Amino acid sequence: MPIRIKNDLPAKSILEKEDIFVMPEERAEAQDIRPLKILLLNLMPTKIITETQFLRLLGNTPIQVEIDFVCTSTYTPTNTPAEHLVKFYEAFDDVKERLYDGMIITGAPVENMPFEEVAYWQEFCRILEWAKRHVYSTLYICWAAQAGLYYHYGIPKYALPEKKSGVFPHTLNPNHVDKLFRGFDDLFFVPHSRHTEVRGEDIVKNNRLKLLSESPVAGVFAVSDDTGRQFFICGHPEYDPLTLKAEYERDLAQGLNPSVPLNYYPDDNPSLPPLVRWRSTANLLFYNWLNHYVYQDTPYDLNTLLNT
Repeated sequence: MPIRIKNDLPAKSILEKEDIFVMPEERAEAQDIRPLKILLLNLMPTKIITETQFLRLLGNTPIQVEIDFVCTSTYTPTNTPAEHLVKFYEAFDDVKERLYDGMIITGAPVENMPFEEVAYWQEFCRILEWAKRHVYSTLYICWAAQAGLYYHYGIPKYALPEKKSGVFPHTLNPNHVDKLFRGFDDLFFVPHSRHTEVRGEDIVKNNRLKLLSESPVAGVFAVSDDTGRQFFICGHPEYDPLTLKAEYERDLAQGLNPSVPLNYYPDDNPSLPPLVRWRSTANLLFYNWLNHYVYQDTPYDLNTLLNT
């Protein structure tokens, strides 16, 4: 889906070099169609990198997508230039009267904290409650998936003995075949990078949730609600080829003695270039979400969401 973004967003030049269709504002305004409206709640500290990762996956298919960026007001990020936030981001209060076909909520580096101790937890809960009547389908990523499952369904998270980092094989649950995974192979790979987890036994006890995919090593990967309007993705399919490498080298530099990300470097040897084997999985996952749960299911008149 061609991405409609501001002409001077840093991601624009990167995506154009990758032959991903980025539509200038002027051309988008000349098209007589209603674009899909997507809200990206970016909780990551390196916002420009995260923007580019998600825009890459939302781009280059036939329907126009219009992206709004929002960040929290109760916590000010320190790893993104202030002028970038002022120019490209809005606060929740700026968008709360709008309606959206879809919303993506990113991960956040706050896993080791109890949810209620996160600086923006109350604002986060307010956004999730708002989304019930203002967003048709929401995609929660990593920490946001754990937080969303906790807020909506009371699903707890558990601390891991060490960071789960690497690229892991996953399978689909034959009891819950879902359009989100249409066209997937029987075995597919996804990066994970987290200190906590949710557990399958807690998911299956809740009759409002469906466990869609797991990894025998990394655990729960994908969960949906029973309406198809909430998807909780516990890994990082959006990661760039070198994201795990950057995290590993950062943790080394900080003296954290991290384990080498599993199944990421050939022979788990960090002196070798990483092997990328999740790119097609990521593209198909986001295509299926946009096509089956946003484009095909969303009402043309978004005002009907207010009556749900």
